[in-house]
Amino acid sequence: QVHVVESGGGLVQPGGSLRLSCAASGRIFSIYAMGWYRQAPGKQRELVADITSGGSTNYADSVKGRFTISRDNAKNTVYLEMNSLKPEDTAVYYCNVEVLVLFTTSRQDYWGQGTQVTVSS
Repeated sequence: QVHVVESGGGLVQPGGSLRLSCAASGRIFSIYAMGWYRQAPGKQRELVADITSGGSTNYADSVKGRFTISRDNAKNTVYLEMNSLKPEDTAVYYCNVEVLVLFTTSRQDYWGQGTQVTVSS
């Protein structure tokens, strides 16, 4: 019903930068929040950053000061600017879209397929 597509991943050297993009499409009435999660091999998926449609942001301590999340509500798009990348940032990054269910106060999560970010020299 809601399609989520990430892009922008790739291979970068430590200290480098990447910008991830995520676009949501489909039957969307209103998006409450969009965010980025990541999952490294052998580890649980963890929150990286999220942002509400009103602009409130939340960051994992490990990326605070290095990553910046932003959004374009008109385009249903969220971005993650990643600077000063470290090898420990290597993971598959997933976009999460939390939509408001029409005529209710409930929310529904949708996920993208993920984009690989590899930080290595």
